[in-house]
Amino acid sequence: MLRIGSIVWGVRDVPRAVRFWCDALGYRPLRPPSADWAILVPREGEGPQLAITLVTSEAESHQRHHLDLYASDQAAEVERLVDLGARRVAWRYPEGADYVVLADPDGNTFCVVEKGGTE
Repeated sequence: MLRIGSIVWGVRDVPRAVRFWCDALGYRPLRPPSADWAILVPREGEGPQLAITLVTSEAESHQRHHLDLYASDQAAEVERLVDLGARRVAWRYPEGADYVVLADPDGNTFCVVEKGGTE
């Protein structure tokens, strides 16, 4: 089973984005942000995580936002999504990566993250 784990938002200035989105959405950092990454969650109640990540691309010319889909059985979900029309994307994965990058039928990339039944 898949669920949206995070909406990943690429920005050029992480601290500025954290301030803006926390104020705009009533969110707070889940843990202290780093210089290039932050996870924001609702101050109260339920809601999707917003992951803020540092990017070097310009918004006008590159896709800078994507979904992280959490999977308890990543391999099965990747195969199911490919059968539905997604395609595998050539990607330079860091060692130990827990995600697989796919593209939807329109070419928009997203990640399938192995969560093994945990958050």
